Amino acid sequence: MAVLERLRSDHAPALLAFERENRGYFAASVPDRGDAYFTDFAERHRALLDEQGTGAIHFHVLVGEGGEILGRFNLVDVADGGAELGYRVAEKATGRGVATAGVREVCRLAREEYGLSRLTAVTTLDNEGSRAVLGRVGFGAVGAVTIDGRPGISYEADLGELVALAS
Repeated sequence: MAVLERLRSDHAPALLAFERENRGYFAASVPDRGDAYFTDFAERHRALLDEQGTGAIHFHVLVGEGGEILGRFNLVDVADGGAELGYRVAEKATGRGVATAGVREVCRLAREEYGLSRLTAVTTLDNEGSRAVLGRVGFGAVGAVTIDGRPGISYEADLGELVALAS
């Protein structure tokens, strides 16, 4: 059984392995992180943890039974009761409801632990899996966007309404 955990320093080796193993898979639907991301991973990880300590971001990893990372679920740009949701799931974990369960759980945490009332998210039009996850969880499409030169959709969710949907 996988568990969603708040990002910690000891997640770094498994998180780096997750990003390396899935780099090509992720690059098919989201902009590639670039070589510097991997070269400077340890420094970046520490900086993210420092920023998380300020409350400006909330990063989470979905940890499998063997300690491997199966996904990331992040809340960034936290301000005025809202944040932007971003997530990615390992290729080997797709099609099993992992993304939907992770997004639902991070929405619960956003509301109950971080006091947020709304979330936004964006995805490219060709990322049908991500669009389906956001729709299943209760995010509504609100407009067209461009993501790294590709057409996309912006979504919003009122976390109070998501509670009503989950009941």
